Amino acid sequence: MLVSGKVFKYGDNIDTDVIIPARYLNTSDENELSSHCMEDIDKDFVKNVNKGDIIVAKKNFGCGSSREHAPIAIKMSGISCVIASTFARIFYRNSINIGLPILECEEAAQKIEPGDKLEIDFMSGIIKNISKNEEYRAEPFPEFMQNIISKGGLIKSIEKNEL
Repeated sequence: MLVSGKVFKYGDNIDTDVIIPARYLNTSDENELSSHCMEDIDKDFVKNVNKGDIIVAKKNFGCGSSREHAPIAIKMSGISCVIASTFARIFYRNSINIGLPILECEEAAQKIEPGDKLEIDFMSGIIKNISKNEEYRAEPFPEFMQNIISKGGLIKSIEKNEL
């Protein structure tokens, strides 16, 4: 599976309260959640994000509470992948569970800049920075996890009996 898009870049320790502020957790409506994604750190994010775009961050992305609202808001905003040096473990698992592709890659997290155009091959883990003519390698997901993501998440995979 290939995706491509422009980069929104963030730093270290982007927590779930920044991804989707707690004041919006009284809804489970995915479209409502996505309309407030990243608004406390990047008020123009929802105006500027396009389907397929990519978030790149540094270490410990998704730290904080264990709410699934955070990866849902990111996915529903149109983001096709999140790349970071490291992820908080519960965010990592929640992302896989809802079908949001995420990749850990220190080199990509350091070298990629806001607005860069990327192309990502999830099968190989290759991240191509089209803007800089550079290539970075992340560890690709095992086949069973790629299957979960491609089906839209764990529940959808189970419903289709395809795990």
